Amino acid sequence: MKICFATNNQHKIAEVQAILGKTFELVSLAEIGCWEELPETGTTLEANSAQKAEYVWKNYQIPCFADDSGLEVEALNQAPGVYSARYAGVPKNDEKNIALLLQNLQNVENRKAQFRTCITLVTAKGKWQFEGIVKGEILHEKRGSQGFGYDSVFLPEGYLQTFAEMSMQEKNAISHRAIAVKKLVDFLLTHPHIF
Repeated sequence: MKICFATNNQHKIAEVQAILGKTFELVSLAEIGCWEELPETGTTLEANSAQKAEYVWKNYQIPCFADDSGLEVEALNQAPGVYSARYAGVPKNDEKNIALLLQNLQNVENRKAQFRTCITLVTAKGKWQFEGIVKGEILHEKRGSQGFGYDSVFLPEGYLQTFAEMSMQEKNAISHRAIAVKKLVDFLLTHPHIF
């Protein structure tokens, strides 16, 4: 079954394809010929993921899901949140985002944070949303070279390794995106009539 994941981020595609297995053929935006910038003007993860999935469905008529993820830091009133990718400005830059985050948390004792993902699925039959959350804390310095985004400073609760020190398999077992994708996959497998 072919389904579009509304991204061209190869890290995300590889992570999600690993979870999906062979039941679904995941295609990227480029593979369906979508080269335009998808709308992301929402002020919540839910709104942004819905905007992207609805745009692809409306313009390309292929079942689609889109995600939006953010890092929510307790001491920063859940910032950077929906603005995580562009926290330090445009264009997106992981290193600058991490530097700004660590600067804003200087001398802050409460390092509690969570990664949250919202996935929106859109097909001819409707729209559904799935959420994944993983709690943890922000370290004082980067550790590890895997992953992307804030992975090198995020230590998930109950683990000794940051997301950036884990293999893709280890991260996939516990990540926010993995939790949301598993909910999506369970839904797809038990609701074949939605296509």
